[in-house]
Amino acid sequence: MPILLVMGSSPSLARPGGNITGLSTLRPEISGKHLELLKEVLPRLARVAVFGTSTAPVNVQQRREIELAAGALGVKLQYLDVLAPKDIETAFRAATKERADAFLVAGGNVLISQQAQIAELAIKSRLPAIYERRESVEVGGLMSYGVSITDLDRRAATYVDKILKGAKPADLPVEQPKKFEFIINLKTAKQIGVTIPQSMLYRADKVIK
Repeated sequence: MPILLVMGSSPSLARPGGNITGLSTLRPEISGKHLELLKEVLPRLARVAVFGTSTAPVNVQQRREIELAAGALGVKLQYLDVLAPKDIETAFRAATKERADAFLVAGGNVLISQQAQIAELAIKSRLPAIYERRESVEVGGLMSYGVSITDLDRRAATYVDKILKGAKPADLPVEQPKKFEFIINLKTAKQIGVTIPQSMLYRADKVIK
């Protein structure tokens, strides 16, 4: 049976083999970009808390990309493991105790399922944050940068069409994303006392006011 990855993290982009093909989100690769965007909003950024899930398959590669960016930007990282919803408030307390300037959400099913709670606690803690998914910003997060899921879904339909017409999944390369989205929530920025540079607002695909 053919397996179509619509949101695969990092399969081989050449020939995944077997019955697997689809589209990659490049989640680990864009983690470094998240840190760069936080630095652009907060030029004096020195310490960033990273909310992640150590059991997520993509965690190791994401951490590597974040560490590379942190080294280049001179930022210290604080990793906070979120394995269950109950760990989220604990993570915020730890980030506040260590005086994190901001935090980024590295992914994981628990963090995705609790987007509204995380956004609410971020505002309460007055902590700027960046997320992978636009939904996080739509429920109150400060900003997000990631692959356009709408575009991935549309392109996935072309893969389904090719397979139905007889193409073998093993012969179809896993494609990299072509469209990324940068979303900013100005209402949240005002609530936590953060000024978003005008240059970033111009680059944003959507600004929530």
